[in-house]
Amino acid sequence: MDDVEHLREMVGSAKRIVAFTGAGISTESGIPDFRSPGGIWTRYKPIYFDDFMASDEMRRESWRRKFATDETMLNAEPNAGHRALAKLVEQGRMSAIITQNVDGLHQRSGVPDSRVIELHGNATYASCLDCGHRHELAPIRKAFLDKGMLPLCEKCEGIVKTATISFGQAMPEVPMIRAQEETLACDLLIVLGSSLVVYPAAGFPRMAKRNGARFVILNRDPTDQDEDADLVIHNEIGPTLSRAIGVN
Repeated sequence: MDDVEHLREMVGSAKRIVAFTGAGISTESGIPDFRSPGGIWTRYKPIYFDDFMASDEMRRESWRRKFATDETMLNAEPNAGHRALAKLVEQGRMSAIITQNVDGLHQRSGVPDSRVIELHGNATYASCLDCGHRHELAPIRKAFLDKGMLPLCEKCEGIVKTATISFGQAMPEVPMIRAQEETLACDLLIVLGSSLVVYPAAGFPRMAKRNGARFVILNRDPTDQDEDADLVIHNEIGPTLSRAIGVN
C-alpha cells in the first residue's frame, strides 16, 4: 500500500486519535511560518516577556507589530487539512488537537474550543495579565491606531497583552497538563506541519510512542523524530489528509 493508504488504515483502526499541529498546516492557508524567510522572526527582534512588562515603549512596539502584521492572519481561511481534522473530531474519533499555532483556524474549521489545546496561546484576542479577563482586539486596535492608547483591563486596570505566549513567558500550565493527558490516552498521534524543535511541546509525540501509541509525521521537511515514527510522509498536508480522511 502507498503512504496515503497506510495512513488511512492507521486512522481507520485507531480508537482515540490526537493531532499535534504546527505552522505547516497553516502555511497552506497563507499564514507564513514565523521562522521562514519573510516571517516575523526574520524581520523583527523578538520582544521578551520581561521587556514587555517593564516598558511602555516595548508594549507600544509589540502592539504596533501586532496590528502591522495582523491582516494576513485575519483573512486566512481553514484549508483541507483543518477540515479533515474537524471531520475526525465530529465523528468522535479524534479526542483533541494539540496545537502550537495561535491563529484560531482549528476553531474556525468547526472544532469546538474544548477540543483544541493551544500550547502557545491565541492571537485572535487579548487578555489581562492580572485577572485573565478576555478583551476583543477591535476596540484595542481602534484606540491604539487613533490615539496611541495602550490597553488596560476594563475590570482591574491590569496590563493587557495578546493571548499568546511570548519569549521568556512561562508555558500555560493547564494546557500543558491537558496535552499530556490526551497524549497518554491516545492510541494514534499524528504530527502535522511541525518541525518538532520547540520544547517542551515537541516532547509529546515521543511520549505517545513510549506509551504504546502509533505515531505518524506528515510534514514537508524531515524532522529529528522521523526515525521514531511508524509512518513519515513528506508532502503537503491538505491534499494528503483529503485523500486519507475523505474531505474536499
